[in-house]
Amino acid sequence: MNSPRPTLLHVACLAILSISAPALADDAPATSDPVNLDRVVVTTRLERVPAFDVPASTTTVDLGEGGHNDVNLSDYLGGVPGLLARDRQNYAQDTQISIRGAGARSTFGVRGIRLYSDGIPATMPDGQGQVSHFNLLGGERVEVLRGPFSALYGNSAGGVIQLWSAAPTQEPEFTVQSTYGRNDSWTAGARVRGTAGPVGYNVAVQRFMTDGYRDHSAAERNSGNAKFTFDLGSAGTLDLVGNSFQSDAQDPLGLTWAQVQQDRTQATPQAEQYNTRKSIQQNQLGALYTLPIGESQKVRVSAWGGNRKVVQYLSLPIATQANPLNSGGVIDLDNDYGGVDGRWSYQGELAGRPLELNVGSNFERQRQTRTGYNDYVGTTLGVRGALRRDERNTVENFDQYAQAFWEFVPRWSLLVGARHSQVRFSSKDYYIVGTNPDDSGSKDYSETTPVAGLSFAATDDLRFYVSAGRGFETPSYNEIGYRADGGAGLAFDLQPAVSRNYELGAKWRAQSGAHAEVALFRASTENELAVARNVGGRSSYRNVGDARRQGVEVSAGLPLAQDWSLDVSYTYLDATFRDSFPICTAAGCTVANTLVAAGTRIPGTARNQLSTTLGWRHGDWNASLEGEGVSNVSANDPGTAMAPGYFLANIEAGYRWRFSHGTLNGFVRVDNLLDQDYIGSVIVNEGNGRYYEPGPGRGVMVGGRWTWGGDGG
Repeated sequence: MNSPRPTLLHVACLAILSISAPALADDAPATSDPVNLDRVVVTTRLERVPAFDVPASTTTVDLGEGGHNDVNLSDYLGGVPGLLARDRQNYAQDTQISIRGAGARSTFGVRGIRLYSDGIPATMPDGQGQVSHFNLLGGERVEVLRGPFSALYGNSAGGVIQLWSAAPTQEPEFTVQSTYGRNDSWTAGARVRGTAGPVGYNVAVQRFMTDGYRDHSAAERNSGNAKFTFDLGSAGTLDLVGNSFQSDAQDPLGLTWAQVQQDRTQATPQAEQYNTRKSIQQNQLGALYTLPIGESQKVRVSAWGGNRKVVQYLSLPIATQANPLNSGGVIDLDNDYGGVDGRWSYQGELAGRPLELNVGSNFERQRQTRTGYNDYVGTTLGVRGALRRDERNTVENFDQYAQAFWEFVPRWSLLVGARHSQVRFSSKDYYIVGTNPDDSGSKDYSETTPVAGLSFAATDDLRFYVSAGRGFETPSYNEIGYRADGGAGLAFDLQPAVSRNYELGAKWRAQSGAHAEVALFRASTENELAVARNVGGRSSYRNVGDARRQGVEVSAGLPLAQDWSLDVSYTYLDATFRDSFPICTAAGCTVANTLVAAGTRIPGTARNQLSTTLGWRHGDWNASLEGEGVSNVSANDPGTAMAPGYFLANIEAGYRWRFSHGTLNGFVRVDNLLDQDYIGSVIVNEGNGRYYEPGPGRGVMVGGRWTWGGDGG
């Protein structure tokens, strides 16, 4: 991949930002800051119940605040308790995200967590998701739901993350933004939003380019998102959402600990030799129609469809591909997906007390064309060779769900719900050559997941709650794709992991704006999924018995002296296997010969996580000092490989210039202020011991956002 360089869009954005201040010298009167209201969190599917009154852990993160380039979702999620989001410095893989230990084992993409963008799923029916196509420049906020009530979203819902686009403004508003930082990293983007008659709109596009922190890690990304809202009067409202994402990225692969000590910026020799890389192209359309029925009822119907293409070049040795059952070192996936969701809601009374009720059904379908090829032709490596795999995979789910919130007596409220899920996997093999047999087959999974929570309003500003429920997680196609015994066909013997989830919490707020939350949680899982072996560049999985994830989350926001504020969050997580099980550990191992002892920590999890932000805002000036601490992280099932813990400090400062027709926000940010060496993420159970993905040293980023028009003038 060629080293990325500034484009015409970058130059235009920087030119506008550089000339705007002196060219528009007539300052306009300062507009007042928006008033913070008691927000209803949409993630809970409750329309009239504020997040403060829900017996669940929810966090809302506002986008567009602070000095970020709006590329990595992890930049915004650092202060969410219970959530670990790690920038891998490898754009061939997605951001590594886990919630209370769920999804920690994922080596790429997001597992165990349900993802949504403007109400449209970003998680496939098999539970595999990605946040790479989230367009943060067009977004307004991200909502995070943790705990038992996540199960109401279905398969693999160890937590829920939703991105919501910014609402249309009444007056047209246009924004351009550009940033530049270390490793020759550039972003340039634009957003336009407004209202034209009965139609509101928000359209955002962005381009990102980087040389990468490590060798062989250059990347280019282009994303766009458009949302149109139609006011149909008495016939309701219609939202249309479309987005597009394209990425080309080199993959430096992980490093062994010895390689980290030698040169943390290097790529593995295999990455250069095979030119490991990944390309992604995704396009998606969705629609949401809302019809009020009288004053107390609504019907919502949403439908969506899209296509996601992925081509990935691995570093698979030629000798390994000599095995007739091997599927080659080039993966080519073509996914067509879509779904429909219908929901009826009611706001009224039961026995003279407030009641909100939701009942709905959901159907989704994913059809995957999966082909594999040798990653060589003759002696030339890193190119597409002979066909080695050709199959059509289909996943379908058909779910029904219900949820009710009832304030049955003053100060006491009850939130209950249930979801029944049916998931079907099927595969048709079209590559039946020689000793490679027909691998076709199918597998059905089903589960009912009830949840309930009780909340007590001790005072107007203090809540106590308790909740409990069940959840389940089927294997994804990436986990079901290879059998642990090395035989042909899919691993249809895998069982879903079923969990029992509990949470006890308290929430407090004050008129000054101070607030605090604490939650104790436990998730006990049966049939936990874990890696059985890594052979020939492929991971196979097995059910390994019971596991448990438990801990405590604490978060607080405190206004200090005038112009100062402090936000703190802390998570303690004890995530362990409760049963012992044998695994393969050596490269090429085919017979499990190492016992993982009961009580061993689940890899990819950190026991302690701390985030602090000291903020200062005075007039048009703002600044913040951030601290992020993560204790050591296990990288493999036996717990013999560890990424050391670290504490990073970041600092930023910004200024807002106000003009008669808009504002210019400029910022400078220094990440890893103390230039610490640290491991940003780990590749769990990497078969060659290349577990570690180092984080970058100290780096500076500068940027600006020019906005004119809009409701603020």
